[in-house]
Amino acid sequence: MTAVTPAVRAEPVRRGVLAAGAGLAGLALAVVWSAPFVDTRIGAQIADGVLGHDAKHTAIAGVSAGVLFAFVSGFAGTFTACNIAVFGALPEVADARGTGRGRALAGASGWLVTGMLTVSMCYGAFAVLLGDRLPQLSSRVLSGGVPERLVQSSVVFGLIGLAFSYLGLASLGVLPDPLAARPRARLLILGALVGGFLVGRPYPLFFKLAAYAVATHNPLYGAVTFGLQSLGNVLFVVTLAVLLALVSGRSRAAQRGSAARIAGAVLVAFGVFLVVYWDVRLPAHFGYGWFPTMPWS
Repeated sequence: MTAVTPAVRAEPVRRGVLAAGAGLAGLALAVVWSAPFVDTRIGAQIADGVLGHDAKHTAIAGVSAGVLFAFVSGFAGTFTACNIAVFGALPEVADARGTGRGRALAGASGWLVTGMLTVSMCYGAFAVLLGDRLPQLSSRVLSGGVPERLVQSSVVFGLIGLAFSYLGLASLGVLPDPLAARPRARLLILGALVGGFLVGRPYPLFFKLAAYAVATHNPLYGAVTFGLQSLGNVLFVVTLAVLLALVSGRSRAAQRGSAARIAGAVLVAFGVFLVVYWDVRLPAHFGYGWFPTMPWS
């Protein structure tokens, strides 16, 4: 009988502790998050500065202006609560491995973007076809003062948060990992989840873009602009991932276990953040349950 070393016996405990720590980090982020600061002081100022006018209140002046607005507003929304979880994909791209470092990084980014654009562009076309019947574009207020569009946000981001959490726990070895030998499939799924952010996004600049796309009655235009919005959302993260990977050099086999743990912990943290922020903190804001309120939020 093979003896089990103390290190082997301690490994599940370490994984559990790391998962719990990541979950607590996600909870803490949901508590301290300030939507007014991120949406207005960061997002709106970036969009205003790049476009050269008030992005929120100036009408979109034509189809080409809408294309530019789509990408710029996507980039400006990088750090919003409906997009910050995109950083969960950062370690996955930065740890890309292959026969050539540059080729591996391009491949990893490509699979992530492919999954993302598949969802965001299909949703853009669907949104135009559905038009005003899309809950995300509704100005209706339900009982308790809850805007109908936020119900869609709560459901979508809750499900994405659960998916992020599962993928993270699987990377940590806490849960079974059906994608352990399928890194491309993992990146595709992560990309699809990131593209799904648009399905729940209540961000004012995205609301403006979606309303304009619907008004064109052109599903292709909806697909293009929603796709550009997603590309803007991930531009900073993909660039950062490539820089980190190039600085760290070629991955060694001994480092791969550590990289998987980092990727898993980050996914768990952002998965918990999405669930807590959108399905606990948001309902509490309208009197459904309780959640601590910080002075700055």
